[in-house]
Amino acid sequence: MRIVSPLLKHAVYPLLGKAGAFRRSSAKGLAVVTYHGIRPAGYEPSDPTLDGNLITADMFRRHLRLLKTHYNVIFPEEMPRWREGGGEFPPRAVLLTCDDGLLNNLTEMLPILEEEKVRCLFFVTGASATEERGTLWYEELFLIFLRAPGGHFTISCKGTEVAGELGTPTQRLAAWWTCVKRLSQLGAEARSAFLQLACSHFGLSRPEKSAQAEDPMAPRFQLLTRGELRRLVDAGMTIGAHTLSHPMLSQAPLDLAWSEIAEIRVRLEAAVGKEVWALAYPFGSPESVTPEILAMAKKAGYAAAFLNYGGGLGVELPAYAIPRIHVTAQMNLGEFEAHLSGFHASLQRRAFRTSPKSLQMARD
Repeated sequence: MRIVSPLLKHAVYPLLGKAGAFRRSSAKGLAVVTYHGIRPAGYEPSDPTLDGNLITADMFRRHLRLLKTHYNVIFPEEMPRWREGGGEFPPRAVLLTCDDGLLNNLTEMLPILEEEKVRCLFFVTGASATEERGTLWYEELFLIFLRAPGGHFTISCKGTEVAGELGTPTQRLAAWWTCVKRLSQLGAEARSAFLQLACSHFGLSRPEKSAQAEDPMAPRFQLLTRGELRRLVDAGMTIGAHTLSHPMLSQAPLDLAWSEIAEIRVRLEAAVGKEVWALAYPFGSPESVTPEILAMAKKAGYAAAFLNYGGGLGVELPAYAIPRIHVTAQMNLGEFEAHLSGFHASLQRRAFRTSPKSLQMARD
């Protein structure tokens, strides 16, 4: 698959998309799409890993117009009714979601949703249940490691020590990811203390927290506030939970993971005056959840919980591990529809079943 992937991405998928092949072959069920926001006007991406989840406003419009023309975009409120046995989804049903609660969800994304008369389920963290402007700790951490001087480092904070090498981009990315997993074992206050200590260690500041409204850095890095959540709700959007502080739940102690999952629901319901029925697991990858975490989502009273991989029409939809299609800046329209229709997932399954490596794994 790795060898033919560029061919699929740049030639086969666009050709099949223009020919309408994906719509003719798409399976029944529901495709859930994950966005992370719109790249603000004037913001220049600094790193593919940091900014690769943000798409342009033009591409977002193209997605919505494709969906409105050839698919059936459902309202978020239809999802829990369906989970309770309220009938079948329409053919080629699609649910739109957006993770993290960045300010650009309001300033850049909402106007397009309103223009196209489409609704979205926005998953936000505990910072957005207050009027204090916050940022995502792991994005701040990435910026720190991106800007830090090269060389070996060791930082100790609250009994946690993180060490690594900052040289090549690959080394910096590896150090960041290791640190994300280590800091997910701590509470939000300890993580914030670590970020401040890391800035001091490397001689850096934290400018994203104080960026002014007219600065493109503000809608790129700052999070929505309580009042802004209400503006989304007033516009017909739905608010879901993305934990209190966005740790990797599989790395957190069970009591901390439970607090992250259960308390955010209470806080958000108080903030927006609406039931919060949905949870999206932070990071949403296979390594970010465990069976214990999935059970917590059910125990906390959510009607559904979402992963961030494996989505597309025709896939199974376990109530507390619903797969989604992760949209990236590098995904062209043909590739987007290949994922949406379930064609890409089906192709991957067939390739995995027939590859020598998969056969060896099955025998082992």
